[in-house]
Amino acid sequence: MSKELSYTIEEVSQLLKVSKLTIYDLVKKGELPVFRVGRQMRMDAKDLEMYINNNKSSTSPVPVAEPHRNDVKDSLNLVISGQDMVLDILGQHIEKDSSYKTLRSNTGSLSGLISMYNGDSDIVSLHMFDGDTGEYNVPYIKKILVGYPYILLNLVSRKAGLYVKKGNPLDLTNWTDLKQKDLAIINRERGSGARILLDEHLRIHKIPSKNLKGYDNEETNHLSVASAVSAGIADVGVGIEKAAKIVGIDFVPLITERYDLVILKSPKNEQLINIVKRILSSNPFQAEIKALGDYDISQTGSIIYETY
Repeated sequence: MSKELSYTIEEVSQLLKVSKLTIYDLVKKGELPVFRVGRQMRMDAKDLEMYINNNKSSTSPVPVAEPHRNDVKDSLNLVISGQDMVLDILGQHIEKDSSYKTLRSNTGSLSGLISMYNGDSDIVSLHMFDGDTGEYNVPYIKKILVGYPYILLNLVSRKAGLYVKKGNPLDLTNWTDLKQKDLAIINRERGSGARILLDEHLRIHKIPSKNLKGYDNEETNHLSVASAVSAGIADVGVGIEKAAKIVGIDFVPLITERYDLVILKSPKNEQLINIVKRILSSNPFQAEIKALGDYDISQTGSIIYETY
């Protein structure tokens, strides 16, 4: 098989200088063909080139217009921001139980929350630890979604901690062990929940990030971080338990994090909120999540915080 150049959705959005929402919308309309590698959508370079050529005019170029959020709402497309596989299951249940079509934006928690503030996401998943309060998500939402009414629902709870090599040869058992000399770390991108978790504990324990070898080496998902540890590229990384089991490395649990969903409250979103609440509380959805293992569903569907 010949090697063909392909792009991620994020790379296409950067090339065309439009938002990822625009690209997702074009994909849903069938104007841009994609293929999947696992949970990631990719686009052949030749298909992108064909789309560009088909939208050119002999007199003036036809721009790729940014979709107005009202237009997207009218077409019943939903953008769900986050990376956990539980979101894929949620999207499937939403499509099965309603007329909505779900689009996935694999951005980190903070980036997703900012995209919601800017009107580019409908459901944002969050797992952001605040070191001053020991609370998850609410302190950040209060600061970012200023002026917006919203509801915060629990999706699942899950263990977060350290990815270490088989047998934990460096005997890493807590955050202060990251002070070990010559310890090599692999980090997550800025704005991700795992990056915030690490940075908050470095701050709490007064560990300068500049002292961590590899702190500036970033991956964009839990599996890539776990794989880097497995391959010996790094000694340690921060992430969730599920990825460690998939990759086959050891995991040191340090905290139970609450993984929540935030949705803005508006007349247009009233139906969406009711649908999501119903799905999260349903036996079929919870049974499907429980079967995955490593997820706590004791609070799933509960209202964590709500403004009016």
